[in-house]
Amino acid sequence: MDLDALIAAFDLPASCRVDQRVPKKMLVEHGAPTAADRRLINEAIEAVEWVAALKANTIGVAAYRDDEREYLEIALLVVTLREERTTSAQQTRLIELIHRAVPHPVLLIGVAAPKLSLSLAHKRWAQNEAGKTVLDGEVVHVSLPDDAPSDDALQCFLAALGISRRPSAHLHALYQGWMDALTALATARLTGRFTLAQGAEQAAARRQALAECQQLQAEAAHLRAKAQKEKQIARQVELNLRLKHVEAQLTACLKRL
Repeated sequence: MDLDALIAAFDLPASCRVDQRVPKKMLVEHGAPTAADRRLINEAIEAVEWVAALKANTIGVAAYRDDEREYLEIALLVVTLREERTTSAQQTRLIELIHRAVPHPVLLIGVAAPKLSLSLAHKRWAQNEAGKTVLDGEVVHVSLPDDAPSDDALQCFLAALGISRRPSAHLHALYQGWMDALTALATARLTGRFTLAQGAEQAAARRQALAECQQLQAEAAHLRAKAQKEKQIARQVELNLRLKHVEAQLTACLKRL
């Protein structure tokens, strides 16, 4: 997967390009609550680039405000990781730290050659600190090309990222539209086909079903591993019966995607 191709897929106007390096010390100062996090940022990140600032005057999409949040800008960032120094869990932690550090919602591209990742996370006002923002929900994350079940699904996903193909009533709708595209790719990994949700209600139902499927998959893997290690026959039977029940639930859940 090529970084330039992924950035180009968003089809952003030249007016929003920034192309500036971001000092790592800014992430350390604003997004590293512990000494371990500060060390991780310093040791595992090679570089951070602010690629584009998506605002009303740069992309022609209105700002968004309500009682919970204010979306005046979406930042497109690229973080290059020193892959040899980071585990998968550490890379996940780094992605979360960057989303927390930036006050605006972020389109974050992670580079751990030859793979890329793309992640998004909604932001809202902090309840106890005026002017501070916090994550609103989980970070939505896909790995490219690993999470695409086929080249056709990957190309459909890239085509769906184009700014003209996402909702454009305001910046919150635009950001949610990109998040729904990531959810569609994560769903395609389970179903084998990439399809965008038709409307907000279907998108919300898909997100819920996807979360349930992923939870059931993890539970099934845990039970399967325990059953393989179990020495007592009666306990093996019990675990396999539980596994069959979870697999039946998973089958039903997949039909909702």
